[in-house]
Amino acid sequence: MNINSDNVLESILESLSRIDYIHPADIPDIELYMDQVTTFMDAHLSSTKRYEEDKILTKTMINNYAKNNLMPPPNKKKYSREHILVLTFIYYFKNILAIKDIETLLKPLTDKYFCSIEAFDLTAIYEEICSVEKSQIPALCEEMKATFAQAQNSFPEAPEEERTYLQNFSLICSLGFDVYVKKQIIEKLLDILPEFHESESKKLK
Repeated sequence: MNINSDNVLESILESLSRIDYIHPADIPDIELYMDQVTTFMDAHLSSTKRYEEDKILTKTMINNYAKNNLMPPPNKKKYSREHILVLTFIYYFKNILAIKDIETLLKPLTDKYFCSIEAFDLTAIYEEICSVEKSQIPALCEEMKATFAQAQNSFPEAPEEERTYLQNFSLICSLGFDVYVKKQIIEKLLDILPEFHESESKKLK
């Protein structure tokens, strides 16, 4: 890999700084048909694609999400603002969680807040989550710098012609381990979530 390591880090940090989300204000006030939903999601999440030909969401995916109770079904084949918000959550979770886990996570949310007429609704929850996640980006950049530096200092005794590959391998392994550990934690939290939700619901009765 004949790429300067400083350029690699700069590219990674630049990608992190560009992370954004679908803003509720960008979602049309009218309900959308399936083709309009896929077009909207593709336009607003295109920066997350790895390859240009990748699909953000397909009709089959969306139909399966409703069929598997990840979100309420459309109203007369039309999807509301709340559907778009839930689909955004699903889009990010589907890369790391099983469908059943996503259902466990989202069902209490959609049961209580989908099409809510209260001020504290699904839009408010979505905006709070996105705000918290955006605020984490500077810390993630610093963490990435430290992880990158650690990888660059690895394998000092390796043959020079192999060192760059091994250092990149070390970086990927470190990032992969981080994902693995956090996925384990998420799954443990999901396993206790139904019991916790039931306990909290009983307290309010």
